[in-house]
Amino acid sequence: MAKRLFDIVFSLLGLLILSPVLILTAIAIRLDSKGRVLYRQVRVGLNEVPFKVIKFRTMQAASDRLLNLTIGNHDVRITRLGKLLRRFKLDELPQLFNVLIGEMSLVGPRPEVPKYVAMYNEKQRNVLTVRPGITDYASIKFRNENALLAKAQNPEQYYIEEVMPLKLGLNLFYLKNQSFILDIKLIMKTIIFIFVP
Repeated sequence: MAKRLFDIVFSLLGLLILSPVLILTAIAIRLDSKGRVLYRQVRVGLNEVPFKVIKFRTMQAASDRLLNLTIGNHDVRITRLGKLLRRFKLDELPQLFNVLIGEMSLVGPRPEVPKYVAMYNEKQRNVLTVRPGITDYASIKFRNENALLAKAQNPEQYYIEEVMPLKLGLNLFYLKNQSFILDIKLIMKTIIFIFVP
């Protein structure tokens, strides 16, 4: 209950304080490329209930139909502005709306698309017993995930066999050790690492 109250208060504060950034980013996306300002994608949330995560669009319209993963910083689907938004995680800001309405938490396992969730084993599915978050251990450790995938001969296979199990391991560690103090630490680390190349 305390975690949910924390999420409501700080997501609301975040939306209010960052409203000028949100508005300017929306205008910039509209001017930069064709398509909607916001991008919605189905992810799997608490108790395996699907929901639509909200982000600022960083790719050409409908380009996610080709592949769920983003491969490197030179992925041709990413718009000029999209590269900047991704670099500073500004594309993630609209997820504060997901937090406010209770679909997500500020801190928790990052929500995955149904395709990859279907590959979870019984133990890994425990990450679906909590609200997914905007940030977590895996978001920090794999903050350069796109660059890692770009080096792989088969990016999707590498993600499924190497990256995803490590992420889920970190998520399970979080579940065993979650606390208010840990959430604050992860939020602070996330903010710091946004400005680290």
